[in-house]
Amino acid sequence: MRIGISMTQEVRSAASGRKKAPLLAAKPSSHAAPADGPAFHHYQSAVQLVQQGKYEKAIAAFEKLLATAPLQIVERCRMYITTCQRQIDRQGLAFLTPEERYDYAVSQLNAGDFEEAGEQLRSILADAPDADYAYYGLAVLDSITGRAQGCLDNLARAIELNPKNRLQARSDNDFQSMVDDPRFTELLYPEVP
Repeated sequence: MRIGISMTQEVRSAASGRKKAPLLAAKPSSHAAPADGPAFHHYQSAVQLVQQGKYEKAIAAFEKLLATAPLQIVERCRMYITTCQRQIDRQGLAFLTPEERYDYAVSQLNAGDFEEAGEQLRSILADAPDADYAYYGLAVLDSITGRAQGCLDNLARAIELNPKNRLQARSDNDFQSMVDDPRFTELLYPEVP
């Protein structure tokens, strides 16, 4: 049993290079790797490679460790290998236009990688604050992930920037979770004075 930082926090810390709590601080058990054993030291070295952004070397170190490491470390090695591969893939991305980044974000949204989709859509807005399609994409993301207020805020901004988004949203099945929300209905069908 692990005490301290959660696995998700550990991955985020490692991927961003931030310092974190000691790894694998565990209660002694017959199944746990000793904190001073060679597997633990190799594991720590591999994690440091992740923190330094040396993802290919980290993958090689974790893969080598898989053969001899205790079960607790093996599971974490696999998790880090996946994380490193995502970082390598992400570094290889180059977009010539915000529209290309948007297409990639939509592909990630469709693949269920909501975190990556959100990062890409927010990146578009950082470069092009009036990109109505990015606000629309964030509204869809918020609807799919159950964040009603975020959906309403982003969709309102998308409509403000481009009123055609109101018409598109009326028939967009991605807003299915919002159809019973009166605020959503009011946004799509405002009263005409």
